[in-house]
Amino acid sequence: MLKRVMALAAPVVLLASPAMAGDQDFQVYNKTGYTISEVYVSASNTNDWEEDVMEADVLSDGETVDIEFARGTKGCRFDLKVVYDDGTPAVWNRLDLCSVSKVTLRYDRNADRTWATTD
Repeated sequence: MLKRVMALAAPVVLLASPAMAGDQDFQVYNKTGYTISEVYVSASNTNDWEEDVMEADVLSDGETVDIEFARGTKGCRFDLKVVYDDGTPAVWNRLDLCSVSKVTLRYDRNADRTWATTD
């Protein structure tokens, strides 16, 4: 149901055609200052994280990855989990991906706090 399109290090854009796009498609933008080695997205009503949508790739600081859902995917509420390259996880629950097109991840070293903003 879910696939990673590509991590974008350069201003190259790969867009799905509107007929093929899921309502839940979104981008994850890494502005944490650290490399993210794993990204998981799952329906909020399940306890299974499924598979790492990054596969063998990583999401370096400043990079963006497009996450696409299969057309016809049901539901809007999804959880997002990232794992930094040191193994530390961060989780955001119940994101309304039907109204979100971009999730920007940030980290404050002084407060040791990771947060997400959505657009």
